[in-house]
Amino acid sequence: MDRIKAQPTQGLSYNPSEPKYWDPEGLKQELTRVFDVCQSCRLCFNLCPSFPTLFAAIEAHDGNAAALSAAEQQQVVDLCYGCKLCEIKCPYTPRDGHEFQLDFPRLMQRAKALGARQHGVGLRNKLLGDPDKLGKLGSLTPSMANWANNSPFHRIVMEKLLGIHRDKKLPDFHGETFERWLSNHPLPAPPAEPAAKVALFHTCFINFNDPAPGRAAVAVLSKNQCAIRCPRQNCCGMPALDGGDVEFARKQAQSNIDNLLPLVKEGWQVAVINPTCSLMMRQEYPRLIDHDDARALAAAVVDTHELLYQLRRNERFNRDFRSTPGAVAYHIPCHLKAQHIGLRARDLMRLIPGAEITSVDACCAHDGTWAMKKEFFALSMKWGEKAFTGMRDAQARLMATDCPLAALQIEQATGIHPIHPLEVLARAYDPKGFEQPLHPAQAKLT
Repeated sequence: MDRIKAQPTQGLSYNPSEPKYWDPEGLKQELTRVFDVCQSCRLCFNLCPSFPTLFAAIEAHDGNAAALSAAEQQQVVDLCYGCKLCEIKCPYTPRDGHEFQLDFPRLMQRAKALGARQHGVGLRNKLLGDPDKLGKLGSLTPSMANWANNSPFHRIVMEKLLGIHRDKKLPDFHGETFERWLSNHPLPAPPAEPAAKVALFHTCFINFNDPAPGRAAVAVLSKNQCAIRCPRQNCCGMPALDGGDVEFARKQAQSNIDNLLPLVKEGWQVAVINPTCSLMMRQEYPRLIDHDDARALAAAVVDTHELLYQLRRNERFNRDFRSTPGAVAYHIPCHLKAQHIGLRARDLMRLIPGAEITSVDACCAHDGTWAMKKEFFALSMKWGEKAFTGMRDAQARLMATDCPLAALQIEQATGIHPIHPLEVLARAYDPKGFEQPLHPAQAKLT
């Protein structure tokens, strides 16, 4: 057995704007190299199902990563759901300047993209990769759409036709989307000397499926003397990228760049509510769109709590809280950790008098559309169990998380829907904020 060198091969590329990214032989070389490094290290053995599957396959070939079949390699790729925890833990990354230049999540993403280019983007990935289209349809007749998503018969048909698991809880649709709410509730006039100029990227999920965090963001930013705009926007493109549809992800990215860049050039920050979307815009846009415009937008993107925490550092954060949530179980999203900005939602909630925040640092294993798929739903619940147990064991009055899909997954497991930290802050400014009805699935905690 020839020794596999740990240093990058000629096939190294994590950038879809590079021609060699699309070279099948180059991808094969990198899969073999990276799989060999990973099986020698094994630091990530318990992070997701990709790694134990990889290690078992290599052991079955007497430790020879080069002997893996194409099917065995593909199984490892399919089991990666892009949480990026391995990149956070890995000591060999480009981010660390290591000579191995190992980025496992982006390599898996490359394999999916090349597979989609060779074999086409399947119907399921096309459907799940365009949440704007789904949201527009669902919000036209939300009661019918939500009934269908909760009908056992309809879900069986959906599973057989589309491969979406019959038992997977799907997000509700709202007739009053966030954008429709905005049309009936004009944004407050900007202060004479705003603490920050904020272009709010509310995200497609907030728009169509859970407008409450968007309304809370407007309330909290206004309370903190920010000038607010909600420019035209569309899905960030991450669902398409997850499914390997690079070209559609590029189209989504370019549209957002075109709509947001004029404000960026005027000094506005782009505050993003969903960590997955901010991760996409910061880290993936400059790779998908190899242009200074993409890099300029990426530099202007902030997590909404990151922006508010900066106001606190500048002694401009409003701490006039009038009520308290008490004990809060806070789930830390993986894609927030991958941005290396700290846990600012947790830090801000800790400023509320009487708040006791228990942080739960474990992946819920929803990760985009992976948990919705028939073949992966049961695995997602198994690999998310540490997070579910942590949220239950906290025995808090409220559950909270920045990630709307994590909230959906946690509700699936516990029956309790975590609200967004922005909602916690918005309610804390109200003397009766925590006397008001919360999400129906929070009722058992109050």
